[in-house]
Amino acid sequence: MFDYIIVGAGSAGCVLANRLSANPNHTVCLIEAGPADHSPWIHLPIGYGKTMWDPKVNWKFNTESDPGMNGRNIYWPRGKCLGGSSSINGLIFIRGQKEDYDHWASLGNEGWSWDDVLPYFKKAEGNDRLGAPLHCQDGPLRASSIKKKHPLVEAFIASANQLGVPKTEDFNNLEQEGVGYFQLSTHNGLRCSAAVAYLKPIRSRKNLTIITNAQASKVLFEKRKAIGIEYIQAGQRYSIKALREVLLSAGAIQSPQLLQLSGIGPTPLLQEFGIPVLFDSPGVGENLQDHLQYRLIYELNQNISTNSQLSSLLGKIQIGLDWLLFRSGPLSIGINQGGLFTKVMPQSKTPDIQFHMATLSADMAGGQIHPFPGFTMSVCQLRPESRGHVRIGSPDPLVAPKMMANYLSTQHDRDTSVAAVKFARQIAQTNPLKNLIQREISPKNSRYDEDLLQFCRNNGATIFHPTGTCQMGPDHQANAVLDSKLRVRGVTNLRVVDCSAMPTVPSGNTNWPAVMLGEKASDLILSERH
Repeated sequence: MFDYIIVGAGSAGCVLANRLSANPNHTVCLIEAGPADHSPWIHLPIGYGKTMWDPKVNWKFNTESDPGMNGRNIYWPRGKCLGGSSSINGLIFIRGQKEDYDHWASLGNEGWSWDDVLPYFKKAEGNDRLGAPLHCQDGPLRASSIKKKHPLVEAFIASANQLGVPKTEDFNNLEQEGVGYFQLSTHNGLRCSAAVAYLKPIRSRKNLTIITNAQASKVLFEKRKAIGIEYIQAGQRYSIKALREVLLSAGAIQSPQLLQLSGIGPTPLLQEFGIPVLFDSPGVGENLQDHLQYRLIYELNQNISTNSQLSSLLGKIQIGLDWLLFRSGPLSIGINQGGLFTKVMPQSKTPDIQFHMATLSADMAGGQIHPFPGFTMSVCQLRPESRGHVRIGSPDPLVAPKMMANYLSTQHDRDTSVAAVKFARQIAQTNPLKNLIQREISPKNSRYDEDLLQFCRNNGATIFHPTGTCQMGPDHQANAVLDSKLRVRGVTNLRVVDCSAMPTVPSGNTNWPAVMLGEKASDLILSERH
């Protein structure tokens, strides 16, 4: 029996475990379906090329056949270990635009404006270079700058400058537009996951219990009061009780799945699988949003890409020595170094697309490195209109839910995607980057807008940011699953604290925003106990 039970040791769950157990009078239990984060590939920044496909630490989900993707099933990697997806992600340190959070507040979510959330972003942040008023340097989640300039990234920046995109030293400023180097969630050449930042320093707390390899199967209730969790470990079912609250931080796929399995969701869906309806909540699993990326690949006319280093024994030795001796080089950085945010649609008031510029090329993210020197420009639409859903396909909690993203289901999303790919090609055709390129590998031979749209349909892939499936909203909003304090409507003592709570996806990578949710939710929970 515990005061608080947290389901999911991902980006938000680790924060909750830290902040709620800081008071020695609170007993806290953190349940994680995966193992501890012992794999060295988790901690080496470049290792996510390995963890991207490792079933020991990755759920390896696939969506349903998506009409917008010409019927393809899209691979969705999600973290399954301490740290969750923060242990296998691309390390990009982005919080989104000021306007994203002001939009949340305008939808009726009191307390979620930019001014409301900025203190929690700063509370989490340990920046190696940037400080007040927008940044902080002593928070647990470390943000490191890329110190060694790369000729490919420098050329990418200069070519974007030629097209009117200004150089920036901080994508997390009040003005997001710009091109430059990302900051990364690393420290001393190692990944700084939520588990490293928030769990590792407190593992010895006597009031914190961490249970790994334990998959939650349902929330336990007395009438409509959440009183605990049932979980499965090594084929056996166990139950534990919560005296105060149950907090779901299982992510945008599995938090709605767990609610549905527990009788909270759309009545027709629950009845289809014989699940007694505790509370009819039509929005559970709906409003799914994700960033869809398109990878443009180019072969270089000189050996300056990371491909060249990784394809030779001498290059591998040099990479290893750089990391061992100086905690620098590709092993310490990961894959994507350069970033860009800009507008391609005439009606957009703030950046509507984002680039991840990688100094290597491969068949797919985390796939086989190409034998030639190459690089990749990935571009995604920041605020898609398309909405999908997550719905159970079985009453068995060990069966993955059905995920339908409905990518490119609106004309605006299709138009923005084509414009994004065209802009990426413009960058590649502008000096000095143009002078480094031997040939375009993908989207080869696509000349017209319809060709480029088919390229998007045939090659688009997730950039790993599913959100919105348990969205918060005001009482009058029919599909709002949570109130503005992240409490599940229709029941008591139950909250959802993860990316599923977001009404709209932030304009950028979602790890830092998920950590912010954990920080703010911790304050909300603790303030109600005084």
